[in-house]
Amino acid sequence: MKARQSGVTLVGFLVILLVVGFFGYMAMKLVPAYTEYGGVVKAMNGIASSGTSGKSLDEIRRELLRQMDFQYVSDATIKPTDITISRDSGGTNVLHVAYDKDVPFMYNIDFLLHFDKSVPLQGNVNE
Repeated sequence: MKARQSGVTLVGFLVILLVVGFFGYMAMKLVPAYTEYGGVVKAMNGIASSGTSGKSLDEIRRELLRQMDFQYVSDATIKPTDITISRDSGGTNVLHVAYDKDVPFMYNIDFLLHFDKSVPLQGNVNE
């Protein structure tokens, strides 16, 4: 009786290891940006649920930036100009944050991530 061996060869194992390592490195670079975005969303939801009656756009921006600081969002990530408030078709005020994040990957390869989130606000905003 012949015994037949099966399994992965050394070269096959190295190729698999290379592919897994590449995607692991990519995840190590991208996960912090998405975690930071989660902090932005949490801060926006906190501002929206606390109510904004009688506050100006600048006051809401300051409060949102302070909330984002508690969520470990970098000051360099979101600028005050990335935060806007508009009215939707129903007349509700909407807090809108849109920003881009450039994540260096390797050599001259970067990831450009675009984040865009809107939440309805409770109360009236002073213009």
